[in-house]
Amino acid sequence: MIDRRYFLASGAALGIFGSGAVAHESGDAAQLPERFQPRLVPIPSTMNPGEIHVDPNRFALYWTLPGGEAMRYSVGVGREGLYETGVFRIGAKKEWPSWTPTPDMIAREPEKYKQYEDGMEGGPDNPLGARALYLFDGTRDTFLRIHGTNAPSTIGTAVSNGCARLVNDHIIEFYPEVPMETKVFLYPKLT
Repeated sequence: MIDRRYFLASGAALGIFGSGAVAHESGDAAQLPERFQPRLVPIPSTMNPGEIHVDPNRFALYWTLPGGEAMRYSVGVGREGLYETGVFRIGAKKEWPSWTPTPDMIAREPEKYKQYEDGMEGGPDNPLGARALYLFDGTRDTFLRIHGTNAPSTIGTAVSNGCARLVNDHIIEFYPEVPMETKVFLYPKLT
């Protein structure tokens, strides 16, 4: 079992913990501020290639590559009380996924989610966006996702119901690189 000390030590080694910045209202990925664009960054060579690391403190997702590098994508993360830490695996991948709010989401905000309790077909207006990576704990679907969004103003914020979101252009780029069973680390929020 990996504990908080492992997360903090790994996050410190990656140099990923720190304060994040909030995105400005903008259009598609090309209109995001430069600091929110994907970029190659160095990481310790001790980090395994082919893993996903999400740092909610910097609103960043790192896709680790060989040779001590990672592709860094800017993300939106779960809002207070809804972000979960842990080590997960990619248990499913879907293009233009359908979406159904969880019973907890409906109970928290029925005015927003009750109308979708029977689900919503995939498409440009769907909250999961163009692609989704489904996070599993063993064989159990956690209902946590790494997914696209058509709301770029949410990048760099803690606004979701627990998922990490990238703009659709970025998840479309990232998605084919990630195989099933990829290990995903969701680091803790620091106070």
